[in-house]
Amino acid sequence: MKRLKILLVEDNPDDVKITERTLKKGNLKDDLHVVRDGQEALDFLNQEGEYNDSPRPDLIFLDLNLPKISGLEVLAKIKQSDQLKRIPVIVLTVSKREEDRIRAYDSGASSYIQKPASSSEFIRAINTVRDYWEMAELPPE
Repeated sequence: MKRLKILLVEDNPDDVKITERTLKKGNLKDDLHVVRDGQEALDFLNQEGEYNDSPRPDLIFLDLNLPKISGLEVLAKIKQSDQLKRIPVIVLTVSKREEDRIRAYDSGASSYIQKPASSSEFIRAINTVRDYWEMAELPPE
């Protein structure tokens, strides 16, 4: 089983806890890193400030509704960067807006998943995405 470095960009503490528990419960040995807003995400990815030694993630779970810098802006900056653009970005959001989905895919999202209302469905979504990206051939750094 591959060990993935996952960056979770999420400001909702409950969703962070569910994601952490899901990955631990599945005995997955992934390295999960959590940032709470769009600016922290960019700092982490660009190894700036307190994140100057952060690892390059294999996979990013990105919420759209973030403080400071929106998830769509973060996604656009990731996909404009030669160093980051090949990292798969999974948009995981409550937004049902068609325009958000279109903008996310137009900006280079690998997937767009609406957060399920129930915790059991949320767990299933995290596991499904994680399992898929474990089997997929990830691009080199």
